[in-house]
Amino acid sequence: MSWEHTVLLVDDVEMFRELGSLFLARTGRVLTARSGEEAIKIARRERPDVILLDLMMPGLEGDAVCRAIKSDPELSDTPVIMLVGANEASEWGRAVRAGADDVLSKPISRVSLIKTVRRYLTGGHPPGQPRININSNVKIQHGSRSVTARLKNLSRGGIFIETDCEFLTKSEVKLQFELPDNPTDFDPTAQVIWTQINKVKSRNRGIGMRFVNISSDLVRNLEDYIYDRAPEPYPATLEETV
Repeated sequence: MSWEHTVLLVDDVEMFRELGSLFLARTGRVLTARSGEEAIKIARRERPDVILLDLMMPGLEGDAVCRAIKSDPELSDTPVIMLVGANEASEWGRAVRAGADDVLSKPISRVSLIKTVRRYLTGGHPPGQPRININSNVKIQHGSRSVTARLKNLSRGGIFIETDCEFLTKSEVKLQFELPDNPTDFDPTAQVIWTQINKVKSRNRGIGMRFVNISSDLVRNLEDYIYDRAPEPYPATLEETV
């Protein structure tokens, strides 16, 4: 059989490899690896289109594997989706800092898993996560500096903030914001990805940030909120998990 796409699934837990392979079977050929060392060998040999990579593994952990892949000239463009533990905000941060293109928290929703992989297989790279426009206050804390700005665009992975205040690219800041009709207080750490402060005529004048330290509960809250309001509704059935 000739496959159009190849997905590499890396996890030291056999049950997850089996279930993940079953869920992703229709996306293309699914290869599996039980360790970071094995994953790098398979990636270099098979050139997968997407790599699903568990963070916490014996031996070479997922963030080290991701850095090895992203530093390899022949693999650096391969999308890496990292799988992290539930409610471990620091694990999400490790995945982002390692260069992961996307992050999913365990237990993994079957629907989220399939949709995320397919998005990267069909050209959603760089990240094409569903986004919504919004208009809300956001507090930015960087050391002793505190700034209030406007949150204008939101995905489960990051935000666009409208502001005239400059922050260095790759600097990390603490955010505090609320969303209309949502009782949750959001307080993630975020990393500055790009700035357009000096482009006076740009309609995207401000800062693009990616969430770094954020709990899976907050991510799921964001995901539900966004998909309730995004043009393409998120499937309601999220109970089936890996």
